[in-house]
Amino acid sequence: MEKQWYTISVYSENNVGLLNRISGIFLKRHINIEGLNVSKSEIEHVSKFTIVVNTTEDWTRKIVQQIEKQVEVIKAFYHTDDDIIYQESALFKIASHLLFDERQIQNIIKESNSQIVTVSREFFVLAKTGRRHEIDEMHDALEPYGIMQFVRSGRIAVTKAAMPISELLTEFQEN
Repeated sequence: MEKQWYTISVYSENNVGLLNRISGIFLKRHINIEGLNVSKSEIEHVSKFTIVVNTTEDWTRKIVQQIEKQVEVIKAFYHTDDDIIYQESALFKIASHLLFDERQIQNIIKESNSQIVTVSREFFVLAKTGRRHEIDEMHDALEPYGIMQFVRSGRIAVTKAAMPISELLTEFQEN
């Protein structure tokens, strides 16, 4: 089986220690977590973990089965990139003089559809939201000019198709 990108969605009760146990499942199989985001979900008192991995479908299926064995986990799913709508965000801190001295910096900002978040005498901060490769391209374009700081968020995603979790979560709330 060929490796590809998978996004794993885990719906769970919000309990201390669950993240540690979930990361242990990946550690035991020597699979790197490429992206991680945890937030509240569309259902009150239910958290959603969004985990990105690059592995085979077989390994992804086994991981999801192991995650679902955790007591606090209500349901876990995995999706290919074609099944979801997803974004990542990044912040770039750049020396302020470059904004005025290097014309190409302004072109990069325009072409990447990024936004200037703040400007000070010493630095300015750019925000970019998009796919991983778009953020990587912007990073590569800015790197020769010097990036003072860089940070990228974990992937956030929603599925294109209706999620069966909605019915499960409704039942969970009623109980």
